[in-house]
Amino acid sequence: MKRTPLDRRVLGVLSCGLLLGIVEARAAEENWPQWRGPYGTGAASNADPPVEWSEAKNVRWKVAVPGKGHSTPIVWGDRIFLTTAVPFGESLPPKYSTAPGTHDGVPVTQRHEFVVLAVNRRDGKVLWQKTVNKKLPHEGGHYTGSLASNSAVTDGEHVFAFFGSHGLYCLGMNGEVKWEKQFGAMQTKHGHGESASPALHGELLFINWDQDGPCFVAAFDKRTGKQRWKVDRTEETSWSSPIIVENDGQPMLIVAGTNRIRAYEPATGRVIWECGGLSSNIVATPVAAEGMLYAGSSYEKQALLAIRLDRAKGDITGTDRIAWSRSRGTPYVPSPLLYGDSLYFLSNFQGILTRVEAATGVDKPGAFRLGRMGNIYASPVGGGGRVYVTDLEGKTVVVSSSDQPKFLALNRLDDEFAASAAIVGRELFLRGQRHLYCLAEDAGL
Repeated sequence: MKRTPLDRRVLGVLSCGLLLGIVEARAAEENWPQWRGPYGTGAASNADPPVEWSEAKNVRWKVAVPGKGHSTPIVWGDRIFLTTAVPFGESLPPKYSTAPGTHDGVPVTQRHEFVVLAVNRRDGKVLWQKTVNKKLPHEGGHYTGSLASNSAVTDGEHVFAFFGSHGLYCLGMNGEVKWEKQFGAMQTKHGHGESASPALHGELLFINWDQDGPCFVAAFDKRTGKQRWKVDRTEETSWSSPIIVENDGQPMLIVAGTNRIRAYEPATGRVIWECGGLSSNIVATPVAAEGMLYAGSSYEKQALLAIRLDRAKGDITGTDRIAWSRSRGTPYVPSPLLYGDSLYFLSNFQGILTRVEAATGVDKPGAFRLGRMGNIYASPVGGGGRVYVTDLEGKTVVVSSSDQPKFLALNRLDDEFAASAAIVGRELFLRGQRHLYCLAEDAGL
């Protein structure tokens, strides 16, 4: 068949678009561009991080991080980006949250600088440190939290940092602020603070604003900050981050909430499908692959849903789109890990890890204890045929990702860890309360 010039131009555009998509996917695979890694699952298929480390072994470098933040470091090329909140100035009278039912909160006693940092991946030196806002926060959050718990996201050209009540910022790779947005003060459940990270797809950046007040999800042009759409949500506070999932070529923006898990059309904000069944107080972020989505929660009741994305339309609650579900040992604070053909999730924030066959929910082998682990707030990660779980006391247990997991190592560092790890190549990055660590087996070379 003879093709017209218009046909050839269209085919050329489609070919370029397909090629660009392949290039972007490969670039993401070689980095850790968002808090749950290149696939949004917590795993890095091409990585082979170290198995053992200590303060005296396999630490390539460690660098002090100013202030406090529980955001995961993200990695692109030779740069690591992370956010933090740094107190400054004179001490002020304690300012407590006024949210109903506030408990286990910490007061604000100083103004804070909200900071984005870039660190050299090779030697840990700080390349730049940009203060994007200075403010007295309206609440301090839970005593285990931080004012910089939202992880950044990058496309290799921009860095997008979301501080919730303290702003959304687009920075260049050298730290220059391109644009910013302010949304006012978020009112969180029990005054426990904020943590939902932004999501990126193509030319659009997405944020979720679920609070004890008017809720919404919104999309912005990543280059200009112009709002493309905004959809109101009937929800309450959640800490779960939005994710992008593609099924049969159709992208979906998925947000887990108390009333519904919803899938939105990224270009318009139209709801594609929705599903009830989780508890309130959603913290864990869903994961998805191979046409399945997995979402769980554990506040007031325990719930884990495995949803078939194929032919999911409208309200799918209680339909055959629910492939399987569980009501015991489900995730609460740490998000699940989807690695290979298995789903891993922690019971609440305790050291009990469950491994199931992702497609069926069948135990392989089910729940097992991780030994003397403390409270766990960081989400598990997978790479090199291994699963890594880090606790608040500085310990990381490493187990094999086999049907019968084997304990491979228990590692300790002199810091406290609530941020989830990042894995790139043969390196594992752990962000503690005081330091950022680069762990690698060739650290002594």
